[in-house]
Amino acid sequence: MILAVVDRLSLRLVPDELWALVEPLIPVFAPRPQGGGTAPVDARAVFTAIVYVLTSGCAWRDLPPSFGVPFQTAHRRFGQWTKAGLWRRLHHALLDELGSQGLIDWSRAIVDGACVRAKRGSLTGPSPVDRGKPGSKIHALSDRAGLPLAVAVSAANTHDSHALRPLVMAIPAIKSRRGPRRRKPAKLHADKAYDQPGLRRWVRDRGIKVRIARKGIESKDKLGRHRWVIERTMAWFTGYRRLTLRYERKAEHFLAFLILGASLTCYKRLRKLTT
Repeated sequence: MILAVVDRLSLRLVPDELWALVEPLIPVFAPRPQGGGTAPVDARAVFTAIVYVLTSGCAWRDLPPSFGVPFQTAHRRFGQWTKAGLWRRLHHALLDELGSQGLIDWSRAIVDGACVRAKRGSLTGPSPVDRGKPGSKIHALSDRAGLPLAVAVSAANTHDSHALRPLVMAIPAIKSRRGPRRRKPAKLHADKAYDQPGLRRWVRDRGIKVRIARKGIESKDKLGRHRWVIERTMAWFTGYRRLTLRYERKAEHFLAFLILGASLTCYKRLRKLTT
């Protein structure tokens, strides 16, 4: 009975359809050069354990033994897969699946950022929205429907505008239903934090129309008719409890969890629209 419950939880966290996309991307296990050690664990079990840590927010040491993976192994493999670039490849693969089915709306992209409290580590700074306590900032760029196309992490005291260029440049070349791959939206929306002449010129020079609210001129309510989708995307991210409070010392590990969260968000949309 207990085994059946664990199996159902594992399938809910990582359905067969998702694993079919993940498995070809998993780096090949490399045994230690000096030999010894234990036999390699099941890659799907490790991936499921990592997804559980992301969604539940639990510490690595609190990973339930029912997953069949020692927490030390899961943590070590998470670091190895992060270094190997697995999470970005997975995000790109899911975006390709969505794009090939015409499920990405390129008519408009929206960008925004949100602060999260951080315990310690690189890319942390005094949060302007949390009385100067240490924090990091999550940045995201989505399509018109709120699908995350690119994400990034910075210190909490980093101005939102500094993330716009890296986010636009980080959009991968995504498959289309017809024609060549695409990586540029038709228009970019942002709030007043991005209202800088240099940014407007930079975006226009890349053939993207700009719709950034002007300070002291436009109310946030008018632009909010389009920007609410990125706020919903940020709310989706907070559904992954590991992203609501940063525990990772290494910024690349927190970013890895964020990219995995973006990947799972894309998978949920893909599954919803194709079932």
